[in-house]
Amino acid sequence: MHTLVFLSTRQVLQCQPAACQALPLLPRELFPLLFKVAFMDKKTVVLRELVHTWPFPLLSFQQLLQECTHCSRALLQERPSTESMQAVILGLTARLHTPETEAGTQPLCRKHALRVLDLTGLLDDGVEQDPGTMSMWDCTAAVARTCIAQQQGGAVEPGLAPVPVEVRVDLRVNRASYAFLREALRSSVGSPLRLCCRDLRAEDLPMRNTVALLQLLDAGCLRRVDLRFNNLGLRGLSVIIPHVARFQHLASLRLHYVHGDSRQPSVDGEDNFRYFLAQMGRFTRLRELSMGSSLLSGRLDQLLSTLQSPLESLELAFCALLPEDLRFLARSPHAVHLKKLDLSGNDLSGSQLEPFQGLLQAAAATLLHLELTECQLADTQLLATLPVLTRCASLRYLGLYGNPLSMAGLKELLRDSAAQAELRTVVHPFPVDCYEGLPWPPPASVLLEASINEEKFARVEAELHQLLLTSGRAHVLWTTDIYGRLAADYFSL
Repeated sequence: MHTLVFLSTRQVLQCQPAACQALPLLPRELFPLLFKVAFMDKKTVVLRELVHTWPFPLLSFQQLLQECTHCSRALLQERPSTESMQAVILGLTARLHTPETEAGTQPLCRKHALRVLDLTGLLDDGVEQDPGTMSMWDCTAAVARTCIAQQQGGAVEPGLAPVPVEVRVDLRVNRASYAFLREALRSSVGSPLRLCCRDLRAEDLPMRNTVALLQLLDAGCLRRVDLRFNNLGLRGLSVIIPHVARFQHLASLRLHYVHGDSRQPSVDGEDNFRYFLAQMGRFTRLRELSMGSSLLSGRLDQLLSTLQSPLESLELAFCALLPEDLRFLARSPHAVHLKKLDLSGNDLSGSQLEPFQGLLQAAAATLLHLELTECQLADTQLLATLPVLTRCASLRYLGLYGNPLSMAGLKELLRDSAAQAELRTVVHPFPVDCYEGLPWPPPASVLLEASINEEKFARVEAELHQLLLTSGRAHVLWTTDIYGRLAADYFSL
């Protein structure tokens, strides 16, 4: 539904030249809605002029493109239009070429000149996009090109300097884009257009390039470091981690393939692991830690004991955790603060089940998001865990994909979870009833790759849907879709 103010604003923007002429006459309180409507309807001429003459110190996509009282559409949950994003960049460029000495001649008061353009929070779903939209990388590249072009424009006469603007972005970098982004970050130093990274995601990047990039980032801006597919190992990580530890405002650290298996110790490995732990102790504001595919068997106590403050999000997928690791976590100060917990790929069916249940009990008051993909949980283990699982009264998301559960087990879970009023999403496996000739116990690889009987599964879906309707929970999504971006990011919890 749209308000009358929204509909009137949309009508005003139908004729873009007239709307641009009218901007100086409109109250600046209308500018946020004008921006959202112009961005939504691809009114690029107006959008460019809005950025050029923006009357506030901050222009934030997260504030302007979210659901609001005038329009329920949340544009941040959609890929941004290429035309609209290009118009924003052109408006920024025009602003940079407006010297401060002309402030008095501008139609809008420049005493509130734009100081920060916040482009963070753009949708980055990692799928192939259509030509009419821009990915997070495309948007970052467009801003980076503007930074480079601004620096190459050369010096200006004294008194004609543009008003400096800080552009906040989320950077996604790989081998192909590294040199380009490094040049953009270097160009922004001392430039009127200063590139400021909030979240850094580096994929398949050599160690020396990762270090060089970290050295160029502003220590006061960075919120998250996410190093993926780099296979650094402890040796590489011991080189990188001190450069990460200088970011004292860092709240989220996502690392992968950290090999610290106590079953195969080495002198170098032990030295590197101790150094890594010492550096982890430097973080004062860390709230999320992800150590996916790292061999942490029997080492979790060493890792978590070094941290200065309790974690709220902990991802330990495929970390070969032992019962003592789970027992330690359950007793640690972290457990009672956890909002998000990912134990995917750890076998919880044997001696790990009891300490896992103790961990759930400790985290029950705060847990919002629980991911247990491929944990070898069959009906017996699930039913034994249900009493403590249903005590997680605030749980919103439960991921159980890749576990050997039957239709009977899923129905039991559906019935018992009625007490969890906040639950909105359950990602469940294809029931073992829907496979033909399944070995028992079935390996996770078989559950993920074997074909299912589509007719049987259609009946399962219909029955689950009917049970949800009967219990008055049609709003709860039960799905087998693990690629639908249903898992929440820590910062959105």
